[in-house]
Amino acid sequence: MSFIDYYKTLEIGPNATKDDIKKAYRKLARKFHPDLSPNDSAANLNFQRINEANNVLSDPMKRKKYDQYGKDWEHVDKANRAQSSYQRTSRGPQGGGDFSDFFESMFGGNGRQGKFRGEDLQTTLHVSLLDAFKTHKQTLNVNGKSIRITIPAGIENEQIIKIAKHGGAGYNGGSNGDLFITFMVGTHPDFRRIGKDLHAKVTLDLYSAILGGELTIDTLDGKVKLQVKPETQNGTQVKLKGKGFPVYKKEGLYGDLYVSYTVKTPTNLSDKQKELFTELSKL
Repeated sequence: MSFIDYYKTLEIGPNATKDDIKKAYRKLARKFHPDLSPNDSAANLNFQRINEANNVLSDPMKRKKYDQYGKDWEHVDKANRAQSSYQRTSRGPQGGGDFSDFFESMFGGNGRQGKFRGEDLQTTLHVSLLDAFKTHKQTLNVNGKSIRITIPAGIENEQIIKIAKHGGAGYNGGSNGDLFITFMVGTHPDFRRIGKDLHAKVTLDLYSAILGGELTIDTLDGKVKLQVKPETQNGTQVKLKGKGFPVYKKEGLYGDLYVSYTVKTPTNLSDKQKELFTELSKL
């Protein structure tokens, strides 16, 4: 596995303080955030790399291991846990094995070598609400590797998905670890998601609210026509069955869309209009 310079990724030096790391991360995260460039795959890849670098360097323990062991830093804990077992098998029941000898055998020495499973990795992936509405593919970068995954429609905000065998590489024939992806689903200016349902507000002119009529509105799946009932009150809510959000991994099953009407009072009335409203008020 190639070595990734996390300091270079965040554009800081190895002596950077905790505040330096936080400042650099925020600056770069704002620059490459997917919401600013939703169709820019390069920006999305940079954002993932920045998150990965910050995850390591902002954690004092991870940073210490990274600085000391380089590309092998994630395997140090596994080596420590296996040390006692190695001592028992190589030096007898009293132990006494030298950890430096053991560590050498783990990372390229000529001593006894065992199989070690790779470390599990974690990453965060940001997707828009519109992207989460449909099954699609995305490429993300983890530890210098590009991984193309299929994201099922209906993914929840902060939902975690495991990608088996795509974590850290195993040693001496050991299996790879797993990759855990936390999805962060963005908001939408026109729709609010609550579980499998969507909520939207639609402006209704006073005349349509009083007399009724037909109204065309947007959904995440295209436009639909609504029949507005006469004498519709401000705040009236109607349900469009099956026009909500897809249910995760249940093909063809959708929630509902709830539309709330906001009746808009007319402004800049002409004298004739004011006269008619005055007559109505006297009835």
